[in-house]
Amino acid sequence: MNPAFPSDSAAMLALIDRWVQFGWLRALDAAFAAFLVREVHDAPPLLILAAALASHQLGRGHACLDLADTLRDPGFALSLPPEGGESGAGEVPPLPAAVLDGLGLATWQAALVHPQLVASGAGETPLVCIGQRVYLRRYWQYEQSVRAGIDARLATAPDLPADALRAALDVLFPPAANLPGPDWQKLACALAARSAFGVVTGGPGTGKTTTVVRLLAVLQALALAGTPARPLRIRLAAPTGKAAARLNESIAGAVARLPLDGLPDPDAVRAAIPVDVTTLHRLLGSRPDTRHFRHHAGNPLPVDVLVVDEASMVDLEMMAAVLAALPTGARLVLLGDKDQLASVEAGAVLGELCRRAQQGHYTPDTAAWLAAITGQAIDARLTDPAGTPLDQAVAMLRHSHRFSGDSGIGQLAAAVNAGSVDAVRKALGHGYADLARVALGDEGERALRRLVVDGESGTPRRIPHGEAPPRGYRHYLHTLEVTRPQAGASQAAIDDWARGVLAAHGQFQLLCALRRGPWGVEGLNPRIAGWLRESGLIPAAEGWYAGRPVLVTRNDYGLGLMNGDIGITFELPVATGSGPLRVAFPAGDGRGGIKWVQPSRLQAVETVYALTVHKSQGSEFAHCALLLPDKLNPILTRELVYTGITRAKRWFTLADAAGSLVLERAVERRVLRVSGLMEG
Repeated sequence: MNPAFPSDSAAMLALIDRWVQFGWLRALDAAFAAFLVREVHDAPPLLILAAALASHQLGRGHACLDLADTLRDPGFALSLPPEGGESGAGEVPPLPAAVLDGLGLATWQAALVHPQLVASGAGETPLVCIGQRVYLRRYWQYEQSVRAGIDARLATAPDLPADALRAALDVLFPPAANLPGPDWQKLACALAARSAFGVVTGGPGTGKTTTVVRLLAVLQALALAGTPARPLRIRLAAPTGKAAARLNESIAGAVARLPLDGLPDPDAVRAAIPVDVTTLHRLLGSRPDTRHFRHHAGNPLPVDVLVVDEASMVDLEMMAAVLAALPTGARLVLLGDKDQLASVEAGAVLGELCRRAQQGHYTPDTAAWLAAITGQAIDARLTDPAGTPLDQAVAMLRHSHRFSGDSGIGQLAAAVNAGSVDAVRKALGHGYADLARVALGDEGERALRRLVVDGESGTPRRIPHGEAPPRGYRHYLHTLEVTRPQAGASQAAIDDWARGVLAAHGQFQLLCALRRGPWGVEGLNPRIAGWLRESGLIPAAEGWYAGRPVLVTRNDYGLGLMNGDIGITFELPVATGSGPLRVAFPAGDGRGGIKWVQPSRLQAVETVYALTVHKSQGSEFAHCALLLPDKLNPILTRELVYTGITRAKRWFTLADAAGSLVLERAVERRVLRVSGLMEG
């Protein structure tokens, strides 16, 4: 017997407590294990260990614990011990790798045969074991609900007249010049119209918003031409307030630009397409201090079509809630970039749904239907007689309209996404105008200060004539001062001031991989505030002051603010003395509204000069800088680097504290979330 393995459940709990003391597990993980021992005193130590580790994996975003992966490589599968874990008191406990040494999969599975605590499916037990996957029951149920909800919609084929569908698609997607292949926007629109469930995935600038707006125009045109003529009830949602606000901005313009003149009653079609976007929490009706929503299977949403943008950020629990709240006949369309970071909470729903998207797997029947409806022929290599029903509902947009062939951002993002270190080196060394690199070597503080204050990378850039150069934070703070209204200005003028400053703030953002340490947001935010104070750009570096940017870290339904919302602090103009401080947030109403909040009412905010890549999802910045730390960390993966790069719309700067080593190792690491969503 492995001498490092605890002899009974009490000894196992003691070991788990030591792991908590050293910051390797959460107190919540230990509490769950202790609960099981209180319920069943003779619970096997291997079962208790599996329970604690399954809970730990939830905290890392995995829906379950994979026993085989854990035994094969405990350090990688569990990221234990985590880099940056707190130092506990006393002797360092044995690592999970040492505890599990010599254990076989069959032995661990046998220890989980315990009808009071573990089931292989439906029941009341706190744990569920399916093959080599161990779930906390709630998350197993979420997976089952999501899979059942999607399968039910895939089995529903909306009855759309083929001739009318073809005509509407031809109007909305006129022949396009210079496309390097078929019109995937038109193909995606057709596939989404064909099913009650659809997924449109693609990288930045591939036209996801354009595609879905034209899909809605097609569906409304057909509905208004039906008998009886009734417009569809359509809702648009995103996971965060920031993502909803950004979709609000882009969708209104996309609707205004729709080429509808060839459709019957184009004005009615345009008027029937909504431009207001809400968060999923607001859509479902969050109830304070509970996980439940006002809308659920017993009180479904009054909607015929629901579009969810930035779906990569939607976790398993939220996706289950969305599907439960949809009426039986409603359509669900998911938009997102499958290669971005998955949700912070457990699950990687979009990634799982799109894991076969690159290869298509369209059946010959689907390919023939697409050719007949769209006039577009897909590559034979994307067909598969054994394609699944889900494959027929997923479309991947393959041409970027934002990043051209001479865009360094596009080339670097593609190289990272492909996991090609050689291509990454080539992109960074090519001299692209929109790419720069800051090596944080001996003068790291000075180089980083120049970058965040003034946007300077130390690398000469070719700035196209008439285009603004890459900015730093000086730009928005200067805008805050020079556009300040006079005392007695109207509320409209003050709102205009806030809109301008918020837009200027969006010109630059420093992104970090980590929260802790000198290269994480907790260490960087006070340092950056100090630099800005020394530069005379802000009046203080602590507390509340004009110019302070803040990030909402917890949903506040009373104020109408959501986790991830970013606001700027203003000193309102008065005739003499100091004016009152107010924090301005984009209202997310699609009309550029401003929400003003007293600082004293903001109970869950933090200064946000530096923002984690996870928190940046759903946002875009004209100039984005990604700071990589000096040491490899389990969180540094290909998806994180790709997500950071693709937050940049015009300029991207890579700032690294360890040369190429950390970047290249991160590009080589792709960690897939453990899940059983698409199994079986």
